[in-house]
Amino acid sequence: MKKLAKKYIETSLIKKITFALIIGILTGLLLGENAAVLSPLGDLLLRLLQFIILPLILFTLIIGVNQTNLQSLGRMGGKVFIYYLATSAIAIVVGITTASIFNPGTGTSLTGNESFETPENPGVVQVLLNIVPNNIVTAFSELNLLGIIFTALAFGVGIAYLRASSEQKDLGDRLYRLIDALNEATLTVMKGILQYVPIGIFAIIADVVGSQGADTLFSLGNFIIVLYVALLVQLGLYIIALLLAKVRPDSFFKEARTPLTTAFVTQSSSGTLPLTLNAARNLGLNKSLYGFSLPLGATINMDGAAIRIAVSAVFAANVINEPLSFAAIVQIVIIGTLASVGTAGVPGAGIIMIATVFAQIGLPMEAVALLTAVDVLVGMGCTALNVTGDLVGTSIINKTEKNTSS
Repeated sequence: MKKLAKKYIETSLIKKITFALIIGILTGLLLGENAAVLSPLGDLLLRLLQFIILPLILFTLIIGVNQTNLQSLGRMGGKVFIYYLATSAIAIVVGITTASIFNPGTGTSLTGNESFETPENPGVVQVLLNIVPNNIVTAFSELNLLGIIFTALAFGVGIAYLRASSEQKDLGDRLYRLIDALNEATLTVMKGILQYVPIGIFAIIADVVGSQGADTLFSLGNFIIVLYVALLVQLGLYIIALLLAKVRPDSFFKEARTPLTTAFVTQSSSGTLPLTLNAARNLGLNKSLYGFSLPLGATINMDGAAIRIAVSAVFAANVINEPLSFAAIVQIVIIGTLASVGTAGVPGAGIIMIATVFAQIGLPMEAVALLTAVDVLVGMGCTALNVTGDLVGTSIINKTEKNTSS
């Protein structure tokens, strides 16, 4: 038993995850809906990842702020915001273009039995206000990532000022050393959690395959295929961007594949965040950069969801046999980009984004109800692309910062 456990620990994480995916798919096909009995193992993985998110973001970002100057931090923050807005807009254009070529939804019709209640969209203004928590304890307990980022930045800057002060330098240095020690302790706990990741992935993928079945896949297969083609096109643009920034894609994906696979299975950018931060650390990226950009990206940068909005809009237009006008396409690009920020941190954000855009351009809400049937299958690919976009942007910006400093 000890030899088996030692062999498991020594095996590379990506090999264990690959094996878990294969066994999970086979188990799901074999057990069908009975695979739900494994769901507690998957729930445990999500709980462990959520458990480590708070200290990981808090300590990483405080340490990162103290390893750079405020001017550099502001410059990096500006680049991050521009990148996130630009890639979201590009993703929607990619989605519309791909969907316009393949025309998903042609020949499909609404039966009249579909129903969908439009969820409330908190909007961009509310999301921006949520950056500043009115209660630190609430922000932590509710895992308000924007609030946690703000708190870490505020205390990180505060500690930096103490360390720069002649009167309180000793106090600031002691605080910094304490947080640095807590950060190292958090990373040690993270190493333990990584050993459980393959087990959780096995359980989740078995449950998903068992519950969805082939009928769901075939019912809207055309839509799913077109969406994944668009996701691959966007992935190709990421690779081109990495090459232009002189970042080796093979080295990048060697470290990124674990969070990308986990995001695909769990459908949670926020839940995968500990693994994404770990990948950035292994890539040797600037801690003050990725400690800020990745938690923010997990909250507001949703390139996969943006593509989903675009393909869904073309699908709905084809279902009612009313092709999108140029004005409607422009509206989708603008509203979709803003919606990707405005639904930050909301459960079922993808569906809310689609409903928001459909309401604005007059597409039928019944089509949203139709698309919820493949929500899980679609959400898997979109979430993986969301995480990819965050890591690609952080890697590119990190490269520009090195060029700036040199």
